[in-house]
Amino acid sequence: MDQVKFTAMKDGDAEDYAFLTKHETEYTKGTADLLLKALVDLDESLSGYQITRLGHSLQSATRAERDGADIDWVVSALLHDIGDIYAPYNHDEYAATILRPFVREQCTWVVEKHGDFQLAYYGQHVGANPDKREIYRGHPYFDDCATFCERWDQSSFDPNYAHEPIEHFAERVRAVFARTPYDPAVIRPGEREPLVTV
Repeated sequence: MDQVKFTAMKDGDAEDYAFLTKHETEYTKGTADLLLKALVDLDESLSGYQITRLGHSLQSATRAERDGADIDWVVSALLHDIGDIYAPYNHDEYAATILRPFVREQCTWVVEKHGDFQLAYYGQHVGANPDKREIYRGHPYFDDCATFCERWDQSSFDPNYAHEPIEHFAERVRAVFARTPYDPAVIRPGEREPLVTV
């Protein structure tokens, strides 16, 4: 069987859907490499900064690694702006959606909210609320997001910062996206791991 028999989903049978499940499962094994390619494509996205968006992503992940962060944090830092290409108005939500099945809930929440937290640094200059993060005050991951933004995000636009190349992080990205999606042992709702351990 090379393709399903149906032209409308309601007409599919068990054989069709068994074929699709196998086909789609095999396809998902390439997710990490698709994301690594998308990161490289960030070099062609939004300009105007002193470094490319790929450079920013690599700096963020390098800072996380040098702070002793675990694999979930490093991969989340690397991919936190992956949405800049396709979802410039909600890039943070886009990135969090990609990460959500494969990393700790703590990391996903931070990536999803980092856009609001980043406004503390520039909101007053663009007519946005620099205190928007305050709506999350009291959330268990509030301080994690503030630390993520301060240490790894807002400071990673420096053309003189020596960051690791994308190849340095590739195996960690592959390891994260090879996990069983939504595994409770990975997602660990409500649990926290420190961002900085060194």
